[in-house]
Amino acid sequence: MRLTLIIAALVIALDQAVKFLVVEWMGLKDALVIDVIPPFLSFHMAWNRGVNFGLFSGLDMRWILIGLAVVISALVLSWVWRDPSRVRVNISAGLLVGGALGNVIDRLRYGAVADFLNMSCCGIENPFAFNIADIGVFLGAVGLVLFTGNAPAKKKPR
Repeated sequence: MRLTLIIAALVIALDQAVKFLVVEWMGLKDALVIDVIPPFLSFHMAWNRGVNFGLFSGLDMRWILIGLAVVISALVLSWVWRDPSRVRVNISAGLLVGGALGNVIDRLRYGAVADFLNMSCCGIENPFAFNIADIGVFLGAVGLVLFTGNAPAKKKPR
């Protein structure tokens, strides 16, 4: 459980530090686009008021999404607390919780999630933006799917 909380705190700190650096200090909220390594990486300011990829962004779901993220984070932490033995599960849970809470901080601070990372390649322009917290949520969810479940039964010696 301790490892889960440390990973979650690191994800939140990294997410918020990068958002401050890019959105505030580099002025992305005013510039709206900053080319970093064109065309592969650029910062595109996107205020996500909805869920993934801006779905339901026309509805005022801020408090519902904050509540949902807090409840899911609490459930994941409760689950890991009851079965703390597997390191990969603890890391995955920390990534997911840290990412979810990083986006909660954005919703409380800005009223929306600050998305800005945009990656394109090979003539295909990606219209979507994401952030460090989104990466944490994605990797954490994938890790929980891959690393949870029943461990293979050990064979008894004959």
